Amino acid sequence: MTLVAAAVVPSPPALVPEVAAGAAGELAEVRAACLEAARRLLAAGPEEVVVVAPAPTTGWREQGERADLAAYGVDLSLHASGPGPDRLPLGHVIGRWVLERAGCTVPIACLGVAADLGSGACEALGAQAVAGHVRRAILCVGDGSARRGEASPRWPDPRAVPYDDAIAAAIGEADIGPLRALDVATAEDLVASGRAPWQVLAGAAAAAGSWRGTLLSAAAPYGVGYVVASWTRLDAETMTPARGGDLGSGG
Repeated sequence: MTLVAAAVVPSPPALVPEVAAGAAGELAEVRAACLEAARRLLAAGPEEVVVVAPAPTTGWREQGERADLAAYGVDLSLHASGPGPDRLPLGHVIGRWVLERAGCTVPIACLGVAADLGSGACEALGAQAVAGHVRRAILCVGDGSARRGEASPRWPDPRAVPYDDAIAAAIGEADIGPLRALDVATAEDLVASGRAPWQVLAGAAAAAGSWRGTLLSAAAPYGVGYVVASWTRLDAETMTPARGGDLGSGG
C-alpha cells in the first residue's frame, strides 16, 4: 500500500474568503489550519492526492465535472475545473480549493462516499483507494455534528458535543479504532457528514502502516463541528518522497 500522508479538513463554503466576504475572519483560524494540514500532506511527496468527501453516490467522480462555487453566489472556478455541466459536490470543491491554495501541483482525484455506506464498505473502499504502487495522499473532507447547540443549523442534541469531542480526539491522535467503530445511524441522527469519509480514511490508513496525528484545530464557529488534523506515517523517515520533497514538521 502506498498511502504516504493524510489530512482531515471540514467543508464549510465560508472557508473560501470570496464566499465569506465580510465574515471571512470568523473562520480565519480554521482556514489557516486547513492550509497547514494540506502543506504537510504535500510535503510527503505524493504523486497523487485523493480527496475523499460526502457525495450523493459512492464512487470516483468524473474528471470533467466543474469545481466551482456558483451555488453560493461566487463566480469562482478552480484552476483544474472541468467543463461540466455536472458539478462536484461541495466537499470535493472545498478540498480542491484547499489543495490549490497550499500549492498542490500533482494530480487530484475525487472519491465520493454516500452517507448510508456501511462501515465495513467504507473501510474496504479506503484500502482499495490506496492499493498499487502510486504514492498517494488522502485529503479527507467532512464535518462533525450540525446539532451542537442553539447556533447550529439543526435542532440541538445533547449527544452532539461529546460525539464531536471524541471524534476530534481520535482524529487528532490518528486513532483508527474509534473511527472504525462509528455508527451509521448515530451519525445520521447527529447530522455528522464526516462519518463515511473518516471511515474511508481509517480503512486506507489501516492498510498502509502506523500513523502519528497532529490536531491543528477543533472548533464550531457556526454550531457545526470542524476538525483539522495532519497524519504522518511513523515510518516516513525510511520512505523516499517523490521529487525529493521535504517531509516537513509532520506533527
